[in-house]
Amino acid sequence: MPAHGQNFHQRTAEKSDLPGFCPFLRLVQRIALLLFLSKSILAVEEHWSFKPLIRPPVPEVRSGGALVRNAIDAFVISRQRDFQLGPSPEADRRTLIRRVYFDLAGLPPTPEEVESFLKDTRPDAYERVVDHLLDSPQLGERWARHWLDVVRFSETHGFEMNNPRPNAWPYRDYVIRAFNEDKPYDRFILEQIAGDQLGVDEATGFLVAGAWDQVKSPDEVLTKNQRADELHDIVSTTASAFLGLTVGCARCHDHKFDPISQKDYYAMKAIFAGVQHGERERHDSAAAEREKQAESMEMDLHRVIEQLIAFEALAQSGPVIDTNHLRAAVHPRMNVERFPPIAATRLRFTISATADGSEPCLDELEVFTAAGTSLSRTNIALASFGTRASASGTYAGSEKHRLEHINDGRYGNSRSWISNERGRGWVELQFPRAVTIDRILWARDREEQFKDRLAVDYKIEVLGEGGDWNLVSSSADRRPYKTGETFAADYETNRLSPEFDRFRVLLEKCDQLNASLKKLRTRAMVYAGRFEEPEPTHRLNRGDPMQPREIVEPGVLSAFVGGAAGGAGICSGFRREGERRLAFARWIASTKNPLTARVIVNRLWQYHFAAGLVSTPSDFGRNGAKPSHPELLDWLASELMSPRLSASAPWSLKHIHRLIATSATYRQSSERRPEGMAADADARLLWCYPSHRLDAEVLRDSILSVAGKLDLRSGGPGWSPFEPNENYVRVYVPKTEFGPGDFRRMVYATAVRQRPEGVFGVFDCPDGGQIAPKRTRSTTPLQALNLLNSGFMMQASEFFAQRLEREVARPELRIKRAYKLAFNREPSEDELDRSVTFINNADLRLFCRALFNANEFAYVF
Repeated sequence: MPAHGQNFHQRTAEKSDLPGFCPFLRLVQRIALLLFLSKSILAVEEHWSFKPLIRPPVPEVRSGGALVRNAIDAFVISRQRDFQLGPSPEADRRTLIRRVYFDLAGLPPTPEEVESFLKDTRPDAYERVVDHLLDSPQLGERWARHWLDVVRFSETHGFEMNNPRPNAWPYRDYVIRAFNEDKPYDRFILEQIAGDQLGVDEATGFLVAGAWDQVKSPDEVLTKNQRADELHDIVSTTASAFLGLTVGCARCHDHKFDPISQKDYYAMKAIFAGVQHGERERHDSAAAEREKQAESMEMDLHRVIEQLIAFEALAQSGPVIDTNHLRAAVHPRMNVERFPPIAATRLRFTISATADGSEPCLDELEVFTAAGTSLSRTNIALASFGTRASASGTYAGSEKHRLEHINDGRYGNSRSWISNERGRGWVELQFPRAVTIDRILWARDREEQFKDRLAVDYKIEVLGEGGDWNLVSSSADRRPYKTGETFAADYETNRLSPEFDRFRVLLEKCDQLNASLKKLRTRAMVYAGRFEEPEPTHRLNRGDPMQPREIVEPGVLSAFVGGAAGGAGICSGFRREGERRLAFARWIASTKNPLTARVIVNRLWQYHFAAGLVSTPSDFGRNGAKPSHPELLDWLASELMSPRLSASAPWSLKHIHRLIATSATYRQSSERRPEGMAADADARLLWCYPSHRLDAEVLRDSILSVAGKLDLRSGGPGWSPFEPNENYVRVYVPKTEFGPGDFRRMVYATAVRQRPEGVFGVFDCPDGGQIAPKRTRSTTPLQALNLLNSGFMMQASEFFAQRLEREVARPELRIKRAYKLAFNREPSEDELDRSVTFINNADLRLFCRALFNANEFAYVF
């Protein structure tokens, strides 16, 4: 291997600045590059997954119609015959309906659904069950969990702080909705990479679903490495999820196995260089109507405020003489300064103290022209009128607290100005021309979420046309500020008059309008990334951000489009960052891409049969496994893109689900035959259905379903399996007691990075730290102990027993009902006798717990 992991091309590039050697070394560089490209193109032609996708003919199999229900069976049987094997008989109907329910919906069928199926004598009874499940909302909830594993989705940031992402859940709901609606898979790809360009904001949650280090540092090396790691995560996940390639291996050098150069890696990195972790506004179809309502409500609010202002006393600009009639104390929500009309070219608000001694904050400074002027009752302070703002200083490093927010017409802490000095600071407004003003409105936070940083000692001056500064208002004639004082307190104390009732009515109406306006104007946010135009992307020597080399243009994998020029050409001509991402997504989703369809149909096959046709689902490169049934894989991929014998639309995942679930291969018995075990112990040739344990989520949801407590409400913010905490560095302690709010499906559980759920997390749940294209299936003592003795299982067993007592009176009938609910069958006579004896010696709750711990409950056969 070359020194320090470098290849020959890189090492010569590093020496190209040596005098006297430049022409020779540049020639060597060009020859090396041509050799690499020719080698890459040859590798693309040779490796099975890089070859163009050609639909193979379906093998002819003469073995009786019952064994071949669709093309899948023909390919499987043809492959089995190479090893002198044949398929197993079809599973009994109770086993079959239980299997397909767990597979497609992630829940057991009810006893009533089983009985209905058993009584249905129509030839297509089973196909009707499959169609019912494909149309059920539970399909998306089941299969979204698989995709969320692939894309490392979680609702916390990870790293040492591991803070929550409260608005990450819309991406999870988007995936569920996409599978339920059978969104074409090519469109699914486009939206996840460039949904902001297609009106699907939440879909780009895919890009930033990974971990994010919140702790920043002034150290340049650390900062650049953090950013490089963020983009590496996006590049690697995009390539592995959609293409089944380990592009991330080319970060420091050319890929050692696949035709992916280091330049290819940085071309992909350039595609995503404008993606930043964070939230952005989520638009929807009703946004325009809400804004229209808000504008009308805002006019009503201004009219009410105008009437309220009439109750305000004029400020005493000189020495305070009348101490018996001081103005109201300042309030975080709103303060009015009224004074006689005065001409002004500038206005300065100077703060000398705050209530808590911290840096003062103003969410908006409004200056209104006097009545009777040409701009009567106009907020002349707005930047849109040409007014310019300046300040003594501004709080550094914050997007929320900026000087331009002081007069942008938007209220609230998130659009405010904060001084950079504790307890003091000034803001000045320069009007475009001299104006006559008579009132000022200001607040710390009109949304009243924050009450700190409130100015309590201040003065307001205006500059006249003559060049003199004049004091128009100050805090000198206000009552002292008291924390927590209501907005109307001063009026109630100092303005007891027949007019006070009218003031109270206006104030209540103002509060109502403010609350309604806030609700209308509250922007729905989603953790789906922020996008900005990036700086040029450089190839980094050895992947080191401190060793930038030549600029690399955005592009795709060059070997798959006929060389380096072709790779860059796919994304060239697009100036905007979002357009480049969309062009890249279209390349991935193209029917000409040899990898995309192969990768996704293999993922579907894996989750139906517990193993993929390719056992390395996110690595279709040279270092990955070869397919067990290459012709079947290509046939399924072709069928996904261009279904021939069905009315399904192209790229329909439900079409592939239906083909698999209705095939004779899927409907086989799971009984292990001696000749099959001798030739193929892992059943990779599918001579029987491979039985397997339920996934953690399905196991938990099934327990709640059988106990009669599963809440099937869908969508929205999830439930947390952890005790609430607000620590700066989060510590996640699993709950030991659960209430109705915790009984939704596990896909809606808030996914915490680095901390699995307390009971079922030990059943091989990924933690979101890395992609999990294939879950392990371990057997550990903790699994047995959690399923037997955890608080959740004790509670679920109690619920199950209560359900049986509520639904059935006689003990024998309760046992039969329990078997039907848990195993979808009647107990044998021996099981019935033993169960009666057990319940008499113990109790019904222990019996229910024993059923939950049976292999028959936890496994799919």
